[in-house]
Amino acid sequence: MTLSEDDISRLTTAALQAQQRAYAPYSQFAVGAAILSASGAIILGCNVENASYGLAMCAERCAIGTMVARGESKLRAIAIASVGAVTPCGACRQVLAEFGMDYPVYLIDSQTHERCEWSMEDLLPGAFRLS
Repeated sequence: MTLSEDDISRLTTAALQAQQRAYAPYSQFAVGAAILSASGAIILGCNVENASYGLAMCAERCAIGTMVARGESKLRAIAIASVGAVTPCGACRQVLAEFGMDYPVYLIDSQTHERCEWSMEDLLPGAFRLS
C-alpha cells in the first residue's frame, strides 16, 4: 500500500512524539509507535516498563490495543521510533500480523531521523494463522 510523503511525514512525527512519552526507567530505551488506521486516524502507543520486567508493554502492542479500543481493526501503516530504528520484537510482529500483512512498517532512528521501510511479510514470513 503506497502512502503519500505527507502521510509518512505525519506518521513519522507522531511516532517520534509518542517516543517522548515512553515510560522506560529501567532500560532507558524509549520506543514510540504511530498507526495510520484505515479511517485516517493516527493512533499512538509507547512502551511502558514495569519493575516486574515481564509485565512491560511494547509501543506497538499499546498502539494496537488503542486502535481496537477505538473500534478500528485495519492499519494502513505503522511507524516505530527508537534509537537505532530497531525492528519490532517477535511478539509485536505476531500481534501486528493479526491485523494484516499488506501494510508498510516504517522504522525511524530518533537520533538521525533516518527512515527505512519494511513489509510485514519481510518482518514475519510464515506468520502463525489459525485456519
